[in-house]
Amino acid sequence: MSTEIIKTLIIGSGPAGYTAAIYASRADLKPVLYTGMEPGGQLTTTTEVDNFPGYPNGVDGPKMMEELKEQAERFGTDVRIGEATSVIFSEDPNKNHEIVIDHEKKIFAKTVIISTGASAKYLGLESEQKLIGGGVSACAVCDGFFYKGQEVAIVGGGDTAAEEATYLANICSKVTMLVRRDVMRASKAMQHRVNSKKNIDLRYNTEVVEVLGDNVVEGIKVVNNKTSETEVIDITGFFVAIGHKPNTDIFKGQLDMDDTGYILTEGKTTKTNIPGVFASGDVQDKDYRQAVTAAGTGCMAALDAERYLASLGV
Repeated sequence: MSTEIIKTLIIGSGPAGYTAAIYASRADLKPVLYTGMEPGGQLTTTTEVDNFPGYPNGVDGPKMMEELKEQAERFGTDVRIGEATSVIFSEDPNKNHEIVIDHEKKIFAKTVIISTGASAKYLGLESEQKLIGGGVSACAVCDGFFYKGQEVAIVGGGDTAAEEATYLANICSKVTMLVRRDVMRASKAMQHRVNSKKNIDLRYNTEVVEVLGDNVVEGIKVVNNKTSETEVIDITGFFVAIGHKPNTDIFKGQLDMDDTGYILTEGKTTKTNIPGVFASGDVQDKDYRQAVTAAGTGCMAALDAERYLASLGV
């Protein structure tokens, strides 16, 4: 059986992966892209994308990802369904990287672009999972606009939750902020920002028991974990800001990462500590996490891969 050696392998199919594929295929790097378990990435759980340039009337998240896929394929990208389940990266530029797909198929690649993204952490309630895309969101910057002038709630006590709560407070009539503990983990500056907003109702020692509504969010049932009192709060949007987990487990021990698992890249490039391995999108960006910034780093990764292969004379 012949061994498949790929010039540029792209792992992941969100805006970063598909943009990398568009640029890599136009540069004749003959990219192969494996979609992963969630083809299209986090945007497939977003019903309406209103903040990506070039869509004046907004676009349905899954539709946008399908169009990005078609654009990549038009230039020759080989898009395959499958998940990278293990990797052995080579630090020797003259040796190929080894990747196993779906625990069984072994392939080799001269360059690898990692675009596996990050997964939002949710509370794990059945009622919450049912309404993702129907009023439950893990990105206030992405979806807050749809709740302009309405009453919403946000869960979380860290800097991200505080930042998203103040963002929502600028566009929503009321924001109920639910913190599980009796203190916020957010920095003092972010806490001051929350407290300065008159339309943020900050509730400590409060946990969500159920998200109410059949097709769209109509309210939440909460419990005070000190007094055991329950209450129903009427809202139309429910935001979860308890963190993201980068999808980097299979790269641990080989790539340099920060303490939460985000891949570290060199300066303004997408280069990792392994020659020929590049990281783009949310897998290396815990600050912005937007489709447009992910697409930008996908472009950068393809250009970095092209230059790296040129330096090897490939």
